[in-house]
Amino acid sequence: MRKSSIRRRATAFGTAGALVTATLIAGAVSAPAASATPADGHGHGRSWDREARGAAIAAARAARAGIDWEDCAADWNLPKPIQCGYVTVPMDYAKPYGKQIRLAVDRIGNTGTRSERQGALIYNPGGPGGSGLRFPARVTNKSAVWANTAKAYDFVGFDPRGVGHSAPISCVDPQEFVKAPKADPVPGSEADKRAQRKLAREYAEGCFERSGEMLPHMTTPNTARDLDVIRAALGEKKLNYLGVSYGTYLGAVYGTLFPDHVRRMVVDSVVNPSRDKIWYQANLDQDVAFEGRWKDWQDWVAANDAAYHLGDTRAEVQDQWLKLRAAAAKKPLGGVVGPAELISFFQSAPYYDSAWAPTAEIFSKYVAGDTQALVDAAAPDLSDTAGNASAENGNAVYTAVECTDAKWPANWRTWDRDNTRLHRDHPFMTWANAWMNLPCATWPVKQQTPLNVKTGKGLPPVLIVQSERDAATPYEGAVELHQRFRGSRLITERDAGSHGVTGLVNPCINDRVDTYLLTGGTDARDVTCAPHATPRP
Repeated sequence: MRKSSIRRRATAFGTAGALVTATLIAGAVSAPAASATPADGHGHGRSWDREARGAAIAAARAARAGIDWEDCAADWNLPKPIQCGYVTVPMDYAKPYGKQIRLAVDRIGNTGTRSERQGALIYNPGGPGGSGLRFPARVTNKSAVWANTAKAYDFVGFDPRGVGHSAPISCVDPQEFVKAPKADPVPGSEADKRAQRKLAREYAEGCFERSGEMLPHMTTPNTARDLDVIRAALGEKKLNYLGVSYGTYLGAVYGTLFPDHVRRMVVDSVVNPSRDKIWYQANLDQDVAFEGRWKDWQDWVAANDAAYHLGDTRAEVQDQWLKLRAAAAKKPLGGVVGPAELISFFQSAPYYDSAWAPTAEIFSKYVAGDTQALVDAAAPDLSDTAGNASAENGNAVYTAVECTDAKWPANWRTWDRDNTRLHRDHPFMTWANAWMNLPCATWPVKQQTPLNVKTGKGLPPVLIVQSERDAATPYEGAVELHQRFRGSRLITERDAGSHGVTGLVNPCINDRVDTYLLTGGTDARDVTCAPHATPRP
């Protein structure tokens, strides 16, 4: 679901996208909850039993071992006093004594007193494929939004399996991955479609050639089991968790597998957990939502025409976009920025309000005759080999998890029909999204059946936060999870659409997140908050 640029696949669904030895607290590992082995009517029962036992074995082992914390490696770019370490987990939970992989984790201690400390708060930023290792930097950077929570909690981040420093996977040479210009995502002929299908098939084959051993185990349930092992290694009896974007689905799966291991859980910008949505339909839904948020941005640009001179109506701004797109299709800007690169750059605006002004400013410069600013912003930097490797890795994990988590249509006619229909009214993202996900049509390992997300015994109230017009994770996903997790509370930010709400300044939301994490308290009923401040030119 993540649609961030190939140069900076931040988080998005994704976005789109590191570590005193922990002592074993009495009872830090409990037996897996009964619902950790869900009999779901899809033949999962026996395999879930084996994997649940494997997860319990791995967690007990991690609780005994703890984590050897030390200063982070210099090239991890994490400031002191953040510490780094590793947690060992089975590659395959059905074989807990088989091959092991190491997961990179990091932490910073709570800023309050010892009596104020409530344990560790573990974070996942989404993706799939995003690294959580920057999370403790919210303390070193003195983020005001998180200051109260930081008094009570150690902030803990981790690289999920396959990501970054955690047994990273790859599907293609990173320099080839970022090379530009790519083909125009909107096909002009059947030959264009055949070419894209060939690229998608070759990408899937590359994933298997370069990372085949890991692919069958690159699933959300396995990452949830990893999360439980990390909890145990930290010496925590129960999990405190903050998940954003895809991180909400990870939280939903964890809460289903380990309901009585959850203490506090905040999920922000929610992936629809319905089995019918994971993952093919969710991506189609996303195309519709992106078109709506693209129009919101155009309305804002038009309202600020005095600053940007791109037109004082949405239609005029859209006309400028179409002119730019046509020019880049005819002759890539600077030889490297074609329509695909433009979409990667401009999609930041529908994703995040913080990108509204910078995106409009660069667009304005282009229309005024300065092409270089747009080329600099949208073209890959082939000299940034570390950044390119990270981008390729993030995309590989995104693809591996979504393709392995669930069954995708294998018949090209289904993809062609659905995306052709959607493109007519939602042209901004549809075909680009289709090609990004098409490797799943020829995925070389068994595709699984998604877990039935539901409330299990012991699950406490979960706090759900969602903006009404989110493009990457449409609002219906929050409603669906709210219905599935009994006792949960939903905070809706109305007339807003930025992806990732809890990090924005909105006291109506910030105060409630603080209250929940500090006391466990929620409002008696769901809450609707006014939007955060509109960006200024």
